[in-house]
Amino acid sequence: MSVLRVRDPFHRGQLAVAALFCSLGFQYATWASRIPALKSGLGLSAAEVGVLLMAAGVGAAVSFPVVAALMRHLGSQRLALLSALCLALLLPALAAAPNYPVALLVMCVDGVLVGCLNVAMNAQGAALETRFERNTMARLHATFSGGSLLAALLASGMNAVTSAVAVHFTAAAAILLLLVAYARTGLLTDDQLPAQQGEKKRTGKWTAPSRVTLWMCVAMAFGTVTEGAMNDWSALYLEDVADASVELAPLGIAVVSGMMVVARLFADGWRGRWGDGRVVLAGSALAGVGLLLALLSGGLVPALLGFACVGLGIAAVTPCVYVAAAGQGSDSLTLVAAMGTTGLLAGPPLIGFIAGASSLVWGFAAVAASALVVCACSTRITWTAAEPEQVTPT
Repeated sequence: MSVLRVRDPFHRGQLAVAALFCSLGFQYATWASRIPALKSGLGLSAAEVGVLLMAAGVGAAVSFPVVAALMRHLGSQRLALLSALCLALLLPALAAAPNYPVALLVMCVDGVLVGCLNVAMNAQGAALETRFERNTMARLHATFSGGSLLAALLASGMNAVTSAVAVHFTAAAAILLLLVAYARTGLLTDDQLPAQQGEKKRTGKWTAPSRVTLWMCVAMAFGTVTEGAMNDWSALYLEDVADASVELAPLGIAVVSGMMVVARLFADGWRGRWGDGRVVLAGSALAGVGLLLALLSGGLVPALLGFACVGLGIAAVTPCVYVAAAGQGSDSLTLVAAMGTTGLLAGPPLIGFIAGASSLVWGFAAVAASALVVCACSTRITWTAAEPEQVTPT
């Protein structure tokens, strides 16, 4: 594997962990891109498709006890590789699902595995930063988006060749296996983990979360509420409230996602210059205030500018909170990750409920309020001190 030819140990580890982030984004976007085909193949109604999607989220949300136990017994290296391998094999299993109940079971297992990989790969990323005293977590999160883009391109190409979901998912599984193999030799082993993570693993006991961990949980939950709600509702807001055309409505998602990718590519430098706490404080304030001003102004251009503020400001929140949680131990990291998944699940339905009871403007006001909650929480969290930026592009 070419990862073996990377001599610098930090860059070798960075590429290995990036392969895991890429694989998670790729696996998720692969099955999501074929939802219409799965719906047709299994003969599902729109409501049944909604339950199918919810099954994966529920599996991830309730996986905390399983993930916590596996992290203590296997460690982040083995858990990351095992869960990534199983996620690759799950794609052909989903394609071969003979009926709706089996598909639900597969998606529930997918959610649990996503929870495992999410915690393990973030633990590896945080450990990499601690061991080499270099910032990289934001760039690692950017590769998740890169994996999603790669999956979308593959889905488009496969659709041009064949409509068979099994062929598409088998090809995607092969790519995922290559990513797992690439990551295998570059991850940190148990004896290379920071002392606090290693201590948690040796004791094998779960401890009650500290007050700082609880603040991290709140920050992560509301940060992912903001992120998830923007992705799911921005196009509808532009069309129904800002009077955008059907052609322009998708620009909402494009602006939010594009700004998040750009921000995550540069956020490690910001973290090194100003520290994680200031980055989260300023970013969440920018997201909340920028969106509120856009809602008060009305119109398409202010909405797009407000969405850009959200993407730019919220992008570094989850990477920074993951790093801070990892510093509290694997149990804290697992709990914070579970709250992040809960936020992603609860955000879009919550905004829909508020919009149904009042209007979509008030729904987006709740999104802005969520960002400001993150801003308030950031003052209660123990953050990593600023370090000079030493990361070079890989």
